[in-house]
Amino acid sequence: MERCKTILFALLFAGCLSASAQNRYVVYFTDKNSSTFSISEPGKFLSPRSISRRLKQNIDITAEDLPVNRNYVQQLNTAGAQVFFTSRWLNCALVQTTSDVATSLNGLPFVARVEYVAPGSKLSSGRTKSNKKRKQSGGAAATKRQLEMVGIDEMQDDDEYGEGVFIAILDGGFLGADTAPAFQHLFNDKKITDVHDFVFNTKNVYRYDEHGTEVFSVIGANSETFTGGAYEATFQLYVTEDDASEYRIEEYNWTFAAERADSLGVDVIHTSLGYSEFDDSSMDYNKNVDLTGKVAIVSKAAAAALARGIVVVCSAGNEGNNSWGVITPPADVDGIISVGAVSSQSLRVNFSSFGPTSDNRYKPDVMAMGSGVSVIKPSGANGFASGTSLAAPIITSLVAGLIQRFPDIDPNIIAKQVIATASQADHPDNLMGFGIPNYYAIKSSLEGMLPLEEIAVYPNPTDTGKFSVRFKQPGVQATITVYDLHGRILSTHTVTVKGNNPIEIDVADLPASSYLVKVKTSDNFKAFRLVKL
Repeated sequence: MERCKTILFALLFAGCLSASAQNRYVVYFTDKNSSTFSISEPGKFLSPRSISRRLKQNIDITAEDLPVNRNYVQQLNTAGAQVFFTSRWLNCALVQTTSDVATSLNGLPFVARVEYVAPGSKLSSGRTKSNKKRKQSGGAAATKRQLEMVGIDEMQDDDEYGEGVFIAILDGGFLGADTAPAFQHLFNDKKITDVHDFVFNTKNVYRYDEHGTEVFSVIGANSETFTGGAYEATFQLYVTEDDASEYRIEEYNWTFAAERADSLGVDVIHTSLGYSEFDDSSMDYNKNVDLTGKVAIVSKAAAAALARGIVVVCSAGNEGNNSWGVITPPADVDGIISVGAVSSQSLRVNFSSFGPTSDNRYKPDVMAMGSGVSVIKPSGANGFASGTSLAAPIITSLVAGLIQRFPDIDPNIIAKQVIATASQADHPDNLMGFGIPNYYAIKSSLEGMLPLEEIAVYPNPTDTGKFSVRFKQPGVQATITVYDLHGRILSTHTVTVKGNNPIEIDVADLPASSYLVKVKTSDNFKAFRLVKL
């Protein structure tokens, strides 16, 4: 009888533990009604740099950019579901709670659905996962070959090192990057402007795995024995990948990080991550139908970033030798630059994922050196690593240098030219995509676009209280709009350009500051940053 009581107590105790165990869920909302934010005042939820990027590329701020309803978030917390992150683009929130509470949330009138995304609780404590150790590969290694293959050596000869370009790196950890000497110039010059660990919800990203450190080094490291491709860029470092497991939550972590990067005004999102199969097989994607760039959560987020004028560069995946074989999301998105791997002899390596997508588009887009790539290890030593994860940051470096060189060209036009001018652009295939890009070919193509500029704003800076807008072609109707850096419209001028070319605009009543001037005709558009002294 006593033994029966013991068994009964154990069963009851186990049931209590199960009922009280916390997991992670994403709660989707039905709407953004009664929002305290407005698209007419984007400065309340987007940085001036983010607003400037949209204005420069003629991208509207829409309801999708609005933060989620604060009242909805508060009600989730009141119901017992602790909210950690929210997504503007997907209109949802990540919560940590018990299964019973998660089920009850479906009864709230503003909840569209609740999705289970990962077991266990990791978000509240901010505890540190133990660092994953790997064998160091040794000695100093030159970066010459990996840079010259795509012409980054010529790019750097042109004095383009990514200065002024913001690059967000989403990865699994940046172990040792805060102490390795090759990264110290970035800390000294305050060129790491934001960091966050979305796995444990802390600010310490310099731990966990060395993968992110290696990726980061290919772009941003610099020393006597190592040259990164764009080591004068400005970086934002985000941990989104939980190396201990593989669940759908990591795609949402990626989304939260991408939105944060967007709000800060980044130019490029780099990700050497991909998602296909999970520890919970019910979360798996179907490679025959789902690789359209519109199904996977991470692909939806990458597409949303592209729509906001951000260039997204992604590794194609290392599945070439296994049963999956093909690219992994978000590399399936149309418009993202997905990167496969070649050897130092420019030959495709077998592990590099291939295409096509489920809707029969060529993938990967381009190739770069991904075998025996020179990297910086967490110890600070030079080493080697392989994978499409190391090919992609070479292309990110190339893009950053081109954005620096051509600040008046839409960055996503630059991204398209990276693909369109690659070595086999005339005969792409699903093993190497459009081939290996080259800085000189891209530069030549982009320089050919510059004479097409139809609109000029001068003098800039202006100290007269006036500026002029000159049009190459008279006889057009134009709208000239002046904005502050919070996206507020200060003045709008609709004019017909005839004998009055150039058009003079009076800004004498505005204080000395920086402004955005947006000029639009029926067939042309340009945005300028105007400085009034």
